[in-house]
Amino acid sequence: MSNKWYFFLVVLFSFCVYNQADIVQGQSIFREASLSFLNDSNMTNKTYIYFPSGDTTVYNRFFKKLDKLIFEGEGNVKILHIGGSHIQAGTLSHQIRTNLLTMFPGLAGSRGMIFPFSAAKTNNPLNYRTTSTGTWEVNKNTLKTSKYPLGLTGMCVFTNDLDATISIRLKNNDGVVYDFNKVYVLGSCDSGTRRVMLKIQDSIAIEGVYDSAKVMYSFVLPCYTDSFTLYFEKQDSVWGNFCLRGFWLDNSLPGITYVDIGVNGATVPSYLRCSYLENDLRFVKPDLCIFSIGINDASGTDFDTTYFQNNYKELIRRIRNVSPDCAILFTTNNDSFRKVGKRYHNNENGLLAQQAFYSLSEYYNAGIWDLFSFMGGLNSMKKWEEKGLGQRDKIHFTQEGYNLIGNLIYNALLSNYIDYLKTNGE
Repeated sequence: MSNKWYFFLVVLFSFCVYNQADIVQGQSIFREASLSFLNDSNMTNKTYIYFPSGDTTVYNRFFKKLDKLIFEGEGNVKILHIGGSHIQAGTLSHQIRTNLLTMFPGLAGSRGMIFPFSAAKTNNPLNYRTTSTGTWEVNKNTLKTSKYPLGLTGMCVFTNDLDATISIRLKNNDGVVYDFNKVYVLGSCDSGTRRVMLKIQDSIAIEGVYDSAKVMYSFVLPCYTDSFTLYFEKQDSVWGNFCLRGFWLDNSLPGITYVDIGVNGATVPSYLRCSYLENDLRFVKPDLCIFSIGINDASGTDFDTTYFQNNYKELIRRIRNVSPDCAILFTTNNDSFRKVGKRYHNNENGLLAQQAFYSLSEYYNAGIWDLFSFMGGLNSMKKWEEKGLGQRDKIHFTQEGYNLIGNLIYNALLSNYIDYLKTNGE
């Protein structure tokens, strides 16, 4: 029996047990919340990605790269997951990342793009820690204008403070190690009057090499590490601002790089404001792009589905300028409510957004995972809140809810991969 078929049988067996034990009996993946309030029709659709065009082969290139990594130990599979506050929180996306990196022994994890949210005085994902000193100001793509150009992360922090620092520490847990030996600091100075430095292991200082074409500083480290501190050294009496768009952390090992990009309140036009989007996207060059933007686009009373779809088409055009062969997965908006005065009203735009996502999926011959239907459609967020899966704002999920959704999206990807192996296994 070939390694591929052995792996297929092991995964298929695990997957079947996983579903029978945890879903059919009405339990979540972690057996922490009852899902018995969901309709059986919703339950049966949870583990597959749907292709409105009927063509499932559009993921074959992505699965072939996954094959080469798993069975030959070669290559790096890159996934970009982009959205708003659901993704900035980091819980949902990190659950998918962890599942992917632990599905087969020995897979390496490169953390890829991260942003120091603490310096921007906003919530940071729990899977890595950022701290800062000194004075930092922030610009976000949710604002109509920005003092500095924004990139893929949709945010930047900038400082004129000589003593300003940012420290990063990755959390190597869940059986995955994210150590890196290359750091790319996406940013620039108003003038060449400061040295951009990294300190690792509390004593090793390294000066960055500036690349004006990519608007970033590169650092090759003498060893692998899980942390560093960014700081500055003055070169002369003139002192200009330094603007930071994020960090790219690389370990150059075969593995899976799962990059999650989210900004609280972001819409599709928010990312269209990012003039360095394509510049920064060249670090990722995704094989699969998961789109979870839309909850904020559809939050108002004047939601225009044509405008929404046209904005998505422009964003996808820019992404495919860099990565023309990347597969696409849309996740629909969740059911949500809007607060008017002291009362909550169901946001019926969720149904319109769902239809728009299906149209986009068919247009791009892409896949779609229908969170809206799985939840139970309109008004279902109340039930999720009652079961401890949704927050009181009736827009966001609890950590348990995000973990559940992350597991289900992973399940859907794995289901389609198993179907691919059935047809293409050797």
